[in-house]
Amino acid sequence: MNNILNRRDFLKTVGLGAAALTAPGCVGASARLADKPSGARPNIVFIMADDVGCEVLGCYGGTSYKTPNLDKLAQTGIRFTHCYSSPVCAPSRVKIMTGRYGFRNYKKWGHIPPDEITFGHVLKSAGYHTALAGKWQMCLQKKDPNHITKMGFEQNCVFGWHEGPRYHGPLIYQNGELRQEPEDKYGPDIFCQFIIDFIERNKDRPFLAYYSTTLAHEISNDLKIPPPVGPNARYQTYKELVEYMDELIGRIISTLDKLGLRENTIILFTGDNGTPPKFITKVVDGKYVKEPIISKAGDKTIIGGKGKLTDAGTRVPLIANWPAIAPANKVCDDLIDFSDFMPTFAELTGTKLPEGVTIDGRSFAPQLKGKKGNPRKWAYCQWEGKAWARTQRWKLYRDGRLYDLQKDPLEKSPILPEQEDDETLLFKKRLQTVLDGLEAGLTFKRGQ
Repeated sequence: MNNILNRRDFLKTVGLGAAALTAPGCVGASARLADKPSGARPNIVFIMADDVGCEVLGCYGGTSYKTPNLDKLAQTGIRFTHCYSSPVCAPSRVKIMTGRYGFRNYKKWGHIPPDEITFGHVLKSAGYHTALAGKWQMCLQKKDPNHITKMGFEQNCVFGWHEGPRYHGPLIYQNGELRQEPEDKYGPDIFCQFIIDFIERNKDRPFLAYYSTTLAHEISNDLKIPPPVGPNARYQTYKELVEYMDELIGRIISTLDKLGLRENTIILFTGDNGTPPKFITKVVDGKYVKEPIISKAGDKTIIGGKGKLTDAGTRVPLIANWPAIAPANKVCDDLIDFSDFMPTFAELTGTKLPEGVTIDGRSFAPQLKGKKGNPRKWAYCQWEGKAWARTQRWKLYRDGRLYDLQKDPLEKSPILPEQEDDETLLFKKRLQTVLDGLEAGLTFKRGQ
């Protein structure tokens, strides 16, 4: 396996920093791109929702919630049907930021190793201004207030995970400084406005705005029993949080329109995992009460699968909108793995990936331009000692269970040996090769 470059080595390799960007004779990607007009490189607004599965959005057939802004992004852009995350948030976030599978770098909950290189580093090395707002969950901010900055996001505004609330009267770290907001201030408004302000300040230069929403996670376990504060003095429902998330996304889109940035700005929306099956609705006798989340897609009732390796837990929405380049009203069935985002961002911005680091992802930048590209043949996911490799139709678990998701999307009945035919055996062998190779430490060609 290739050795991992530490951050210092990476910064030297790609020329991060003002001196490297302006030094005479510099031939790195950053210097070459800096000579081009700013409009030649797209801005990126990357939105990651919290606990929002495909069935939540109208553009994916959902009928329980109103998501007009996201639906319009899909209608005027590209909707991907096979994007796969991890089944819970923290490993999804490490995977998507580093382009690497969890067995390489995810060792404990809510932690990213300090020598990992994120897409924040990669785009910053190309001269992009970078920001993150909302949810971080990669460390306790009180122990390392400048952690996010060190991980490649120059400007940042996040709630203090496990220190205080994320919604009403939020406890927030902004660029390493602690701020405690009064109860009439609403965290999601603050995070959204931070992104808007960042966009406005950087309208004349390329930027990456990573809007990692706190919505639509339940009020959370930040405090033992968070008080139901706000205009109605009650806990917000999942429906309310989803629909407000869509409204805030609309504010960001309007800002881009107002500033004349929409044409050359890529908006990408996804979710960190599937919808949770239950949601905190109230407190009785000092204890949380959770009730099921019932989502509808037409006449179908869908139960969320957060925490499970099924499609309900790992198949997430992915919408791409880029008016100047991306085709409108297009549906793409290519496999997209969360490890693919980092190489995609690098290709879109003409930036080199770090050398000497195993990157598992494969760029889907061509698909964002309406081209065929080089789609991956399989996706991979692991969690809590379990793992699977899959195509759009076939899914093989590490324990040998094989499912035909075309016939059994809920994974109720694995294919038995006596049911296997030539096609089944072919894909089982291919996917077993992937699982065996990854566990043996082999490095595949990206998305092979």
